[in-house]
Order: sequence, then C-alpha cells, then structure tokens
Amino acid sequence: MPTYQYKREDGSVFELFQGINDPALTQCPETGQSVQRVITGGGGVVYKGSGWYVTDYKHNTASASAESVTSENKPTGPEKSNT
Repeated sequence: MPTYQYKREDGSVFELFQGINDPALTQCPETGQSVQRVITGGGGVVYKGSGWYVTDYKHNTASASAESVTSENKPTGPEKSNT
C-alpha cells in the first residue's frame, strides 16, 4: 500500500498508509483538522547495499577471444562464384 502525505491546517504534516483506490482524507483522524494531500517527489526506487560492480557479472574471456578470431576470418565482401 502506498504512503500518502497530508498537511493539516496548522501546517503540520503526517503520513498515512492507504490503498490506491481509497478516497483522499478531508479531516485528520487524530485532530479533526481539515487536511490536504501533499504531492511529493515520489519514493521511486530505493537502492540498498554497496552497489553494483563490474566484478558482479561473469566475464568469459575465452568466448570473447574466440569471437574476435572468427570475426577476423570472415570475408569482407560478397563472394563471386565461377559457375
């Protein structure tokens, strides 16, 4: 469920877990003050941990060198046959 942020009449702000299809609040459930939903910059994606590094992926150097050898043996243009 998403977290929505609301601003009370007195300027204080609170957050509330609500379903996407739930209607927006008009009154604070704690104080009874009128509230407005605040449009925030969005939570987006949260990355946790130390990050990604080149060493996180498997590098197969044997297949890379085999590909370079086969690309060197390929003809550069169309071949003509003498038939």
